[in-house]
Amino acid sequence: MLKSKTEDIKKSALILIECQNEWLHPSGHLYQSFKDKDLFEESIKNIESSLFYARQIHMPIIHCGLRFQKGYPELANGKTGLRHAISHFGTFPVDSFNSQFYETLTPKNEEFIVMGRTGSSGFSGSNLDIYLRNNSIETLYLVGYATNVCVESTFREAQDKGYFPVIISDATGTFDKIQQEHMLKYTVPHYGESITTKEFERLYDDR
Repeated sequence: MLKSKTEDIKKSALILIECQNEWLHPSGHLYQSFKDKDLFEESIKNIESSLFYARQIHMPIIHCGLRFQKGYPELANGKTGLRHAISHFGTFPVDSFNSQFYETLTPKNEEFIVMGRTGSSGFSGSNLDIYLRNNSIETLYLVGYATNVCVESTFREAQDKGYFPVIISDATGTFDKIQQEHMLKYTVPHYGESITTKEFERLYDDR
């Protein structure tokens, strides 16, 4: 039994984190980083399936990508971690093909696109929190990339902000199975809940 399930679907949202060409298209810088291609391919299939289901039941859908201005001024003079890596490898440049949403996961007109994000968490510098609060959304179903980096950062901060985060485990992906399994086993219990795509797609069967 999922503790955080809301009876009102409009009080829940599916959040797609970085479902962009940078990760999902062969031309993307990060596409090459996936060591476990089976995990990667399964995650794409399950994100597509989760998105289809959320659209069918009219659950709010949020697309949370990354885009940086030329020269990466948002990251200042990052010397370590992601602030260094993003600018060093030139990922997610604004108005580039790699920063566009992946073809099969492109937002529809009524779906919310997060703006202003500057860090690993979907909340960092963005309008995500104000959108969620203004629309009385409580439970957040997270899918996307990378499980133990930006998905995890968003998952942790969502709990700290008073939301109920749920990771759809097989609709996320990261560089290898060890990192994937570690996050799901050791991090999730401290901050929220985890379900599979099939479980997600049965949540509102009784409607």
